[in-house]
Amino acid sequence: MLKIAILDLNEGKPNQGMRCIRQIISEWSEFHSIDTEWNEFEVRLENSLPDLGYDIYISSGGPGSPLEVSENGWEENYFRWIDSVLQYNANPENGRKKQVFFICHSFQLACRHLKVGEISERRKTSFGVYPVHVTLAGQHEPAFRGLGDPFYVVDSRDYQVTTTNVDKLLEKGSTILCIEKYRQHVKLPQALMAIRFNECMIGTQFHPEADAVGMSMYLQREDKKKTVIENHGEEKWRSMIEQLNDPDKIMWTYAHILPNFLAEVVKHQKPEMAA
Repeated sequence: MLKIAILDLNEGKPNQGMRCIRQIISEWSEFHSIDTEWNEFEVRLENSLPDLGYDIYISSGGPGSPLEVSENGWEENYFRWIDSVLQYNANPENGRKKQVFFICHSFQLACRHLKVGEISERRKTSFGVYPVHVTLAGQHEPAFRGLGDPFYVVDSRDYQVTTTNVDKLLEKGSTILCIEKYRQHVKLPQALMAIRFNECMIGTQFHPEADAVGMSMYLQREDKKKTVIENHGEEKWRSMIEQLNDPDKIMWTYAHILPNFLAEVVKHQKPEMAA
C-alpha cells in the first residue's frame, strides 16, 4: 500500500488542480496495479497538515501572494511541516525517505522557506500555455523522463522565483531543472520553473497536473471565456484552446511529470512493486 498525502492550498477556491491530482494518482495506480491510499488536508482554512505516516506528499498550487503572512498563521505551520520532513529524511536510521512534490504556490513557499532564489511580483500575470527550457540537470531528472526541450506547461501566476546567483543555489544542494521561455527582447531575469531542492523534494512553478481535456472544457465555459478575454484578449484564449488540444503539449506533460515522480518513488522504495 502506497500512502499519499495531498496538501490542498487552494483556500476553498474553485479549482481544477485538486481534481487533476486525484485523477493522476487514480489512473497511475490502476495502470500499474499498485494499491494506493490518499488523504487530503485543507492547509490554509483548517490549518490541517499530514503527519509523517505517508510515503508521498503532493502540495498543490493556490491563490494569493507567497510572501504574505496570514492571520491564522498557516504558513508557519506549513514551514514547520517542511522542516519535520527534512529532519526525518536526514536521520540515517530512516531508510525509507519521504518524497515531496511542490506545485506553483507551494513551490514558491518552499523557495521562500528554504531560501532558494528570490521571490517577486511579476509586472504582468503569466497565464497560458508556454514552453519551458530544460537545463542539463533537468535532462537527467527522472521526473522529466520522456519530455522534450522545450516542453509545454500550463502557467498561472502573479509571482515568480528567479535567481541572480546560481552558485549560491547550488551550494544549498538545489539544482535548476527548467527555466522560463527565452525572451531575448525582454531584459528581465527568467523564472526558475522547476527545482530539485534535495534528493527527496522537487517542485515546479507551473502546473504539471493540468489536464488538457478538463482545462479546455473549463476555459470554454462562458463565464471563464469572458474573464480570460477581458483580462488577456481573445487571441490568448484561442491560443490556449488550440495548444491544450495538441497531444504533444499539455497532454504530454500531464502524462509524464507526476506519473514519473510516483514511479520513481516506488522504484526506490519497493523495487518488487515496480517490476
